[in-house]
Amino acid sequence: MKTNPLLEICCGSADDAIESWHGGANRVELCSSLFLGGLTPTLGALLEVKEKTGIQVAVMVRPRQGGFCYSETDFAVALRDAALFARQGADALVTGFLSVDGRVDLARTKAFVEVANGLPVCFHRAIDLVPDWREALDVLAEAGVTRVLSSGQGHSAWEGHDTLKQMIDYAAGRLVIMPGGGIRAHNIGDLLAYTGATEVHSGGVSDMHYDHSNAHNPSLRFGDVQSPAENTYRQVNREKVRALVDALTVSEK
Repeated sequence: MKTNPLLEICCGSADDAIESWHGGANRVELCSSLFLGGLTPTLGALLEVKEKTGIQVAVMVRPRQGGFCYSETDFAVALRDAALFARQGADALVTGFLSVDGRVDLARTKAFVEVANGLPVCFHRAIDLVPDWREALDVLAEAGVTRVLSSGQGHSAWEGHDTLKQMIDYAAGRLVIMPGGGIRAHNIGDLLAYTGATEVHSGGVSDMHYDHSNAHNPSLRFGDVQSPAENTYRQVNREKVRALVDALTVSEK
């Protein structure tokens, strides 16, 4: 009997992960700072999600914004975080290490897989920056990576759907290729039917919320002027997650 593809939701907080669980997602990618592309979350966020839900939690380990070629200190922090998350109940880890030339850093990826101590490791969309994705997949398979999140090097997974299909064929079961980027209820079925993917990642399931605690001084900003306003934040909407789940169910009938 054919089973539905696994649905992973990108989450920027413990609340996001809990909402995703209520919406029927199979797994969450737990991050912080989604505005920056997703950074390492707190250990407390992982513990709260594990206590309040039964959902699988893949924890992002990304020590800073702005690329994926890290200093020795940043890399040491990443390894420490990975070890902590592995010991505290993470179901998988997510990361990505590139060399200065944009290729996968094999040595660092291997070291991270070792620290993961048997947990599945996903290499995130840093793969979409490499000059040769075939070479990158070979290196990641050698390093022991389990899964690769990719938009097929396009701005969205649908834009990169031809490459995603080629990646899945080339991986030939050595790695799971998980499409992600711009995936919504209206296109998820067509994308999966075309690529043959068995797992899919979506982040477009949140609503804008407002926090009025800064009402007495609304012009003050604590971050960069390009960062979101201090009185707004996004949170996953379980009904939007459920719409994705329903679309997956329909597409498999």
